[in-house]
Amino acid sequence: MKRFDGQTALITGAGSGIGAATARRLAAEGARVLVTDIDEEAAKRVAADLPGAVPHRLDITDAAAVETLFAGLPALHTLVNNAFVPFVDDPDENWRRQLDGTLLGAVRCARAALPHLAAADGGGSVVTIGSVNAEADFGDHAYSAAKAALGSFTRTLAGEAAPLGVRVNQINPGTIATPAWAGKEPELAALAARAYPLGRVGTPDDIAAAVAFLASPDASWITGTTLRVDGGLLAVHTHFREIVGDD
Repeated sequence: MKRFDGQTALITGAGSGIGAATARRLAAEGARVLVTDIDEEAAKRVAADLPGAVPHRLDITDAAAVETLFAGLPALHTLVNNAFVPFVDDPDENWRRQLDGTLLGAVRCARAALPHLAAADGGGSVVTIGSVNAEADFGDHAYSAAKAALGSFTRTLAGEAAPLGVRVNQINPGTIATPAWAGKEPELAALAARAYPLGRVGTPDDIAAAVAFLASPDASWITGTTLRVDGGLLAVHTHFREIVGDD
């Protein structure tokens, strides 16, 4: 028996990258996946390769659209809050966009999903995709602040949702080889890999595997936790060790 047989999972920002990999992983483990993305064609392309998957266009900054989609669901066992606003410059408008898209988008989806998750057999699960930017300085003030706020929201929602039997956790990835990195210079990706103790940047499948664990019964006694999936980046300061030596 697969871990998600008979269950429904909704993934935001699932048209590419981590979201698409997560859709594939959960579908492979038996889930009926709702593939949502602001880019409807991208959602359709991902869903077309997954048995029973259903694509939806979803703009998580549109509260009415979020409410409408979730209200029409017959059941939901797992919500993966993956959508976010990409890195851009730092004027006031970017702060508003980041807080609305990265933070409040996850809040809207969790709020709309909670009644369904509470009714799920065995209890439901929320897994939110954060970033190592929430824990250390890797640039972009607004993006980092929004991701850090997601960590606080994860903890407070875990407390609220626990009596309902719903678990709430977060994953903080390091650098992941997604389409957002595809247009960067190859040399930059190689330099980034040198910063990681495990010698490479991550893949979307690395994050999808962690999502599948936290959403599954294997993590039934885990809630309110932020799991780093970062190749050791935050724990081991590789560049510093190179400078000063290991002695």
